[in-house]
Amino acid sequence: MNLIVAADKNWGIGKDNKLLVSIPSDMKFFRQETMGKVVVMGRKTLESFPNGLPLKNRTNVVLTSDKNYQVKDAVIVHSIDEVLEELKKYDDEIYVIGGGKVYEELLPYCDVAHVTKIDFAFEADTHFPNLDEDPEWEITASSDEQTYFDLEYTFVKYERK
Repeated sequence: MNLIVAADKNWGIGKDNKLLVSIPSDMKFFRQETMGKVVVMGRKTLESFPNGLPLKNRTNVVLTSDKNYQVKDAVIVHSIDEVLEELKKYDDEIYVIGGGKVYEELLPYCDVAHVTKIDFAFEADTHFPNLDEDPEWEITASSDEQTYFDLEYTFVKYERK
């Protein structure tokens, strides 16, 4: 399983259920990586999308503890065990796309992490585990540094050792 995330220099990923920053090339990378694949997210992440609707041209699996939660064109599951059982049905690549709690719970099942590392410290209330300090993970690819206005960032691929 893969995961994809944009994180600041303190591994912050969000504030008030929103991304810290929207970088067009990061959004494009996200679309290219996940298009036609299975994406796994929490309810709050889904609700942060335009109109709270699932991402088009992907299989959307949404994890929520709300047993009555329903949304058109999404598969709703209520536990990590249910997520893992549901994901057995798909041959497609699977991408965990957030938020913080879902990343934390599914990180042990992921072998590849695509991290857009933003060289800036934002005010954040949600963080991603620091893979640089985790001996189980190593960087296997990294883009050249890129700039969006005054923000510098790199696309980094981590793989489980």
